[in-house]
Amino acid sequence: MSMQPIKRGLAALVLMGLALPALAQTTVSDAWVRASVPHQQSTGAFMTLTASSDSKLVSVASPVAKTVQVHEMTMNGDVMGMREVKAVELPAGKAVTLDPNGLHVMLMGLNNQVKEGDKVPLTLTIEDGKGAKETVEVEAEVRPLNAETGGGHDHMHMNH
Repeated sequence: MSMQPIKRGLAALVLMGLALPALAQTTVSDAWVRASVPHQQSTGAFMTLTASSDSKLVSVASPVAKTVQVHEMTMNGDVMGMREVKAVELPAGKAVTLDPNGLHVMLMGLNNQVKEGDKVPLTLTIEDGKGAKETVEVEAEVRPLNAETGGGHDHMHMNH
């Protein structure tokens, strides 16, 4: 029996595999959640997202809260406002930061106090330009109430 047809078949499979578009990948770095106090109903989650192709963050879920939404903080004069956004654009190769001063994730209707040192599971749903969705599982570290941005002990602090 000749091996030629098998070799041709394998070669065709390899070439077809190379022709398939790679699934867009999104990386998440520096994911964290601000600690809460007892009976506090909401807190924020923050992170940096980088997508390999033009994509958008379309939803976030977490078992620690009844409702999870992406919000945008805005300033109108000296009045701060917040509004829900339905999606966050993730341009290919560009880091998009969700931080306390702009776009961020709101965890609302907390089931329990979120304590410094805990890990909060987050499930991000990313949609690429063709409508294909991927989920990214994240374990966000809980940082102190006065945490603003940055990792480790290099925090900026807000003055009230």
